[in-house]
Amino acid sequence: MEFGLLGAVEVRDRGALVDVGHVRQRSVLVALLVEQGRPVPVDRLLDRVWGERAPLRARETLYGYVSKLRKLLGLDIERSPAGYRLTVSPEQVDLFRFRALVREGALDEALALWRGQAVEGLESEWFDALRESLHAERLAVELDRNDAALAAGRCSALLPELRRAADERPHDERLAAQLMLALHRSGNDAEALLHYDTMRRRLADELGVDPSKPLQDAHQRILTGGSAVSPRQLPAPHPWFTGRAEELAALTSPGTTTIGGTGGIGKTALAVHWAHRHLDEFPDGQLYVNLRGFDPAAEPTPPEAVLREFLEALGEETIPQGLDARAARYRGVVRGRRMLVLLDNARSTEQVVPLLPGPDATVLVTSRLKLAGLVAAHGARSVSLDVLDPADAREFLVARLGAARVAAEPEVVADLVTWCGGLPLALSIVAARAAMEPDFPLAVFAGELREQRLDALDAGEIGTNLRAVFSWSVAALSDEAARAFGLLGTVGTADVSLAAAAALLDRPVTRTRMVLRELENAHLVQQHVPGRFRMHDLVGLYAADLLADAGSRLADFYASTARAAALTLEPHKVLPDHESGHVLAFDDSAAVMAWFDAEHACLLTEQRQALEHKDFDVAWMIGRTLNNYHLRRGRTHDDVEAWLVALRAAEALGDDLKQATAHMCLGANYVELRQSSWGHRHFDHALRLFDGIGDHEAHGGAHRAMAWAAEFEGDLEKALDHSLRALEQFRAAGSEIREAEALNEAGWRYACLGRYAEARTFCEEAVLLNGKLGHAEGSAATLDSLAHIAHHDGRHADAVAHYREAVRLYRELDNSAEEATVREHLGDVHAAAGEADLAREQWERALELYREQGRTAEETALANRIQGVSDR
Repeated sequence: MEFGLLGAVEVRDRGALVDVGHVRQRSVLVALLVEQGRPVPVDRLLDRVWGERAPLRARETLYGYVSKLRKLLGLDIERSPAGYRLTVSPEQVDLFRFRALVREGALDEALALWRGQAVEGLESEWFDALRESLHAERLAVELDRNDAALAAGRCSALLPELRRAADERPHDERLAAQLMLALHRSGNDAEALLHYDTMRRRLADELGVDPSKPLQDAHQRILTGGSAVSPRQLPAPHPWFTGRAEELAALTSPGTTTIGGTGGIGKTALAVHWAHRHLDEFPDGQLYVNLRGFDPAAEPTPPEAVLREFLEALGEETIPQGLDARAARYRGVVRGRRMLVLLDNARSTEQVVPLLPGPDATVLVTSRLKLAGLVAAHGARSVSLDVLDPADAREFLVARLGAARVAAEPEVVADLVTWCGGLPLALSIVAARAAMEPDFPLAVFAGELREQRLDALDAGEIGTNLRAVFSWSVAALSDEAARAFGLLGTVGTADVSLAAAAALLDRPVTRTRMVLRELENAHLVQQHVPGRFRMHDLVGLYAADLLADAGSRLADFYASTARAAALTLEPHKVLPDHESGHVLAFDDSAAVMAWFDAEHACLLTEQRQALEHKDFDVAWMIGRTLNNYHLRRGRTHDDVEAWLVALRAAEALGDDLKQATAHMCLGANYVELRQSSWGHRHFDHALRLFDGIGDHEAHGGAHRAMAWAAEFEGDLEKALDHSLRALEQFRAAGSEIREAEALNEAGWRYACLGRYAEARTFCEEAVLLNGKLGHAEGSAATLDSLAHIAHHDGRHADAVAHYREAVRLYRELDNSAEEATVREHLGDVHAAAGEADLAREQWERALELYREQGRTAEETALANRIQGVSDR
């Protein structure tokens, strides 16, 4: 069903006219329709329909009309204490379609909906006022349509309508200016000037006024020929602009490009620099506006105001009212012209869209936000600015301070570049302060930066105060994103994962992703790899200054998740509970190793911070849980670092078992690093503490570590003795997992001593126990031992098969350290059998793994062996 108000009131159902009834009944329908679903009180409805001529029983009559309308048209007219409400789709009412088309700029289509006088045939004071208001609305659209048609060059076609309208409205100065312009552009200057003279005299004789300034300007343009205006509004280029070769190459014309980046990254400087280098591409002019999207002293500039400024700069004498009308006129004026439009410091896509002139022009938009809407809906290209690289940052200082001054203090300049983090605004502030104090050595400013970077990056004015510049971006955030920004400032790690951020914010991962997206959109964080986020150093310092209270949520997340990861690798390991509402779960060893790989640096940092904050349980837990990961990856130096922190935490807790465990692992690590004296001191500490505890499994672990150290140092008898003691302790503890591991290790040491029968007995018992327990890592280690035994027994095929199965298991477990060792052994077996190509294949892969793991001694020894074989 459709309702027509832009002429005689009519209702159509599938195109057929519907008799709505008495004029007063039609009046009730229209009085409700024009409110677009808003309630109309009964008294107001009575006034609209009858005015002061209401009948005695007007209310009862009104109720009757409403009831008939409901039945006749099937309308849902609601009654409530607020009055009557009629809700229909705006598409069903021609008045609302008219207004929607005007907003879209389809002015001719909108005007075509009119069939005569609005609400024709309805009589009351209210309907008279409504009719007059809608008539004025129609006239305003007609004038805007005229402007658009003139801008599009349809002057001759428009002349008959303009002449008719000018006769009907002889005092309309905007209409007179349009008629004059159409005549002028149609080559009829004489009639245009005559019309002006007639209008001038009519205004003077009938109203006693002179023509308005826009009408006078139109007259003057006709007298002078009225050539098109080519505005030149670009700001001066930055005199010390350096670098940005890639970004400059990414800016192209025509089309729209957004330039995004954090505050102070140099977005405007880049846009203006590019624009001045390409002025010859825009002979029809350049428009510029500061949209004040992040201005602390002003609200963002409304696009309607910008359009007025642009149209005036383009020489338009009459400026239409309303955003849509101005945008339509603007697009029409710019159409076909080779122009540049630089929209600086935009706050939102909505602010920018009305200012896009069309396909012929080039538009550069700078913003602290990513303006994804422009990219998604309007095909804009996106260029994001990162910091300057050190070479370009140094060149900036050279350009600003002079080559001699920079060359005089090269190390200091390198420090300045580092502490400014490549941020152009930070470099500009330092350079400005140095330029104002030409007699001061640059070391003075470097010293200030070293002590307090943000304080040093303040040149005394709001635009050269880095804290202030960052604060404008934060002020534009939602409350939740601003809270997140402050909490991220408490993180001491180089980056943070999505899961860790969720724990820090104490929000679900899905919600955290949206909050981080807002910060990313504001260029306050960067997702440098999928799922991991970081801040620029200076942005991070500003966030840290906000002093948010993060509690222990992040530390608890790392400790509890590291515990879950370690137990996935070694389900038999005994670890104390640690609570967190955001702990992750792992499906398999590969997932665990991937998590440790990604979070390793963060875990070490969080462990050190936990020790500083006296959160000793966290510091201990992280060190303990990293141990198996470090062993699998061959990261012995990192393991020492983690255990030293864990040892200090255990000492602070006064926990002898934890101290003994730390000493035991440190002992093995130092021996591997060929610092045996340190290693044995830690072993001695561990044994003394274990003796006082009476824990068989822990005591067995100490002997096991010392067995490994003795073997590493070449004392195989001592190694075997400790292995057998470890086996005895594990059996006393009832730990079958550890018993299986100790059986294999004792068998291995028997084999190393050439006692292969005993070795095979111990290893085969280990195979059975590992199989019973489903202990894959124990099985892999035992296969390595059995392969060694088979090789020395002359069973080549068995040795190869055992080694290959061990490699497969270690790859499944993502234990690259043991995989490397086993591959070297497999290569040895192939070499002994004269299978040189197969041997080299395994050795090369082992060499690659040693290199990745930083196992320099093994890498060097194997490389020398390979070279020796090649030389033969």
